Amino acid sequence: MEKTWLKSYPEGVPEEIDPGHYPSLLELFEESLSNNADRVAFINMGKSMTYREVDEKSKAFAAYLQQDLKLKKGDSVALMMPNLLQYPVALIGVIRAGCIVVNVNPLYTPRELEHQLNDSGAKAILIIANFADTLQKVLNKTGVEHVILTQMGDMLGGLKGRAINFAVKHVKKMIPSFDLPTAVGFKQALSRGEKLTYTKPSINGDDLAFLQYTGGTTGVSKGAMLTHFNMVANLEQVVGCLNPLLREGQEFVVTPLPLYHIFALTANLLTFMKFGSVNLLITNPRDMPGFVKELGKYQMTVLTGVNTLFNGLLNTPGFNDLDFSKLRLSLGGGMAVQRPVAERWQNTTGSGLVEGYGLTECCPLVTITPCDAGGFTGSIGLPAPSTDIMLADEQGNAVPVGESGELWVRGPQVMKGYYNRPDATDEVMHGDWFATGDIATMDEKGFFFIVDRKKDMIIVSGFNVFPNEIEEVAAMNEKVLECAVVGVPNDVCGEVVKLFIVKKDDSLTEDEIKAHCKEHLTGYKVPKMVEFRDELPKTNVGKILRRLLKDS
Repeated sequence: MEKTWLKSYPEGVPEEIDPGHYPSLLELFEESLSNNADRVAFINMGKSMTYREVDEKSKAFAAYLQQDLKLKKGDSVALMMPNLLQYPVALIGVIRAGCIVVNVNPLYTPRELEHQLNDSGAKAILIIANFADTLQKVLNKTGVEHVILTQMGDMLGGLKGRAINFAVKHVKKMIPSFDLPTAVGFKQALSRGEKLTYTKPSINGDDLAFLQYTGGTTGVSKGAMLTHFNMVANLEQVVGCLNPLLREGQEFVVTPLPLYHIFALTANLLTFMKFGSVNLLITNPRDMPGFVKELGKYQMTVLTGVNTLFNGLLNTPGFNDLDFSKLRLSLGGGMAVQRPVAERWQNTTGSGLVEGYGLTECCPLVTITPCDAGGFTGSIGLPAPSTDIMLADEQGNAVPVGESGELWVRGPQVMKGYYNRPDATDEVMHGDWFATGDIATMDEKGFFFIVDRKKDMIIVSGFNVFPNEIEEVAAMNEKVLECAVVGVPNDVCGEVVKLFIVKKDDSLTEDEIKAHCKEHLTGYKVPKMVEFRDELPKTNVGKILRRLLKDS
């Protein structure tokens, strides 16, 4: 069962793409920065940055990494911050230096950060000061040799930048005290780099571009090795799917999802750089009133997000009053789009929600709903160009049309494997096929529908949460005898984490265990529901049956 099931692709969408259209992302960046030099590339907090400025600053950062820090081709550099103008400058700079980008969630706890820095072998980290105290707690347990610090307003310039930095630190008190005496400021790094000579490295498609971390069933996250070939291929696949809609140099895309997430990285940063578009970076999309106010300043043509974000906007006062006359594409991913949200979105904005399906291991796009589908279908759509899909039974054999099976993917966007984890790689790779762990069906027209997840993964607002990690943290509490975690449906987040516990000490309370988890886990992983039981259901060999808990 492969993409040849399809009668034909939608008009304007190619069946195949050229995965080697660019030898590496470096050539994409150089082409885009040169061809669109005088256009605005990014806007954040009212500050615009042209492609020429991005070119100059990213080259300076690359020179700093090469000449001052003496980083070599293939060294890993971690980036830990929300959507700010610093992010694309730094990310492009790391690639231009020939290094590997390690995207880090800034909300990580010390335990999570320590694991990712050590697992990736990061030699340097660029981190926003708001989370520097987290880094301080683990820095001496990692191999990180260089710390570069930035503040919220560093790229906003002049009085405005200084005022925002002052307010964040002294008025809002958003920067906990920390001590990183050897850290270098980002602005200082750029200033140094401007005086140094940049040397363009030789990069080929097999070189790693990103170590993109995703949750693991063993309780720790794994680094998906995404090569330049993988990323270029998926970029071309996204472009192939959206090309009938997008116009060179005319799009204004809104980016509320963090660029450290693979969805925004590919669908927003890479795709719209290729089109010479303006990219509005939203630093804190959780501030919905502020987000809506920001949207009111511009005429957007493209908005990407997850179901919870679209739902949040629809329920925020003032959103209905915005001008949607130029909105041509609303793209949802990261989690399932819900029918009521999609229908209300179309009625409010006049723009249908196009749903895509993907995974970190696939850069991420695998399937997408055609732009001319005519509204919400409940389907994850058709395979991207140059993508084969097979629905497999437990033995790895293709199932007949109409029957459910595990969705397997084959294509140029499939990762090289998990970094330093050949065992985990072997679990999901079957020759050229990547087993997603999602159970799907396909109709007679070739449209796919997700019906269940083979894995126990929980998706909270588009972020992957794996039960083993939370169970491991809960079990660290001495008052816990046994525990198990499942996801339960939630109208706001899609799913939330529910923790079942058998007590060792009767004094254990729900508030106590939540506080314990909050100390060791990122916010979206912390259980929102806790249920105490006398015993947990198990198999005859003692394995806890999460499915029975989920159904109870």
